[in-house]
Parts: sequence; C-alpha cells; structure tokens
Amino acid sequence: MSLALDPAAQDLLFREARTANTFTDEPVTDEQVQAIYDLVKFGPTAFNQTPLRITLVRSAEARERLVKHMAEGNQPKTAAAPLVAILSADNEFHEELPALLPHFPQAKDMFFAERPAREGSALLNAALQAAYFIIGVRAAGLAAGPMTGLDFAGVQKEFLDDDHTPIMVVNIGKPGEDAWFPRSPRLAYDEVVTTV
Repeated sequence: MSLALDPAAQDLLFREARTANTFTDEPVTDEQVQAIYDLVKFGPTAFNQTPLRITLVRSAEARERLVKHMAEGNQPKTAAAPLVAILSADNEFHEELPALLPHFPQAKDMFFAERPAREGSALLNAALQAAYFIIGVRAAGLAAGPMTGLDFAGVQKEFLDDDHTPIMVVNIGKPGEDAWFPRSPRLAYDEVVTTV
C-alpha cells in the first residue's frame, strides 16, 4: 500500500533526513521558525495541551553560556550552528487548558492540580511536540541536530526557571559539508509490531 504523502516529501521528512552535525553559515530567520511552529502546533497532544517551550539562542553571549553546558562532542557544532533552540516542558501548562480545551475546562483542576501529574504529562507531551518540531524543521528545508548530551540542570539554571524542564537542544540550519554520519540500522516491522 502506498502512502498519501508524496515520495519526495517522505524522503525529505524521514528516509533521507538524519541528524545534521555541520551547518552552513546561512542564517535561520525568525520568520522561518514562526512558519515551522505555525505548522507543527497542530500535532496532537493529550488534552490539547501545549507544554513545549522554545528558547532561541541567537546572541554570541547566550551561545557561549549554552556551549559550556553541552557534552564535549556537542560543543563545536552547537557553537557553529546558525541557530540553536532549547526545547523545554512548561510544568505550568495547565493554566492554558481552559482556552485550549474550551469544551472541558475542568480538566485543568481535575487532572493537573498536582505538580507531579503535571510534570509527567508536560514531559511526555512536550517530547511529542519536540518530535513534531524536528519534522517541521525538515519540512522547512532545514536540517536539525537534536541533542540530549548536555547538563540539563545547568541549562535549566542558565536559561529557564523551576517551572520549565529542558528536554533537548536542537541545532538548526542548512546542512554543511560532511553533515551526515552513515545511516544507522532500524528495527524491522516484525520486530516492533505485535498483533494480539
């Protein structure tokens, strides 16, 4: 069975897309990031919650502060990428639920009154939104370099607050020379899917 999505788009978003490790110096504009968000904000989440927060690291001073919290192997590419985004989960996302879920405004207090419940849901759904964001970067014709090799506590202290939990850092831009490592293997369908 064929997919409804054009094969070229399938390649762009999945088959040919990989984590970029080098980038050109072509800038990534705020308009590009806005277009990416305006597309991926429609991806489904539980209760239509929107806990993902995006911190764009643009200034040289902020970049220097971020690089020191990255794992050693991630420091050079984070220093050189045209744009870096810190993706985090807003643990107070429930405050927006009455507007985002107008047919069920009581969900805010019914399910998310307690901080531990919010933190778990925020992390899960922001990670889901982060995946949409990476696909959106690819849809914009850019490359993404998502990384979790970082000092999470350091990034939180440096850039966020106690209500925001960092999930990952994503380098964004046009792929540079030798941007890709060879494609790693993937599990086969029958290794992943079970019918009961």
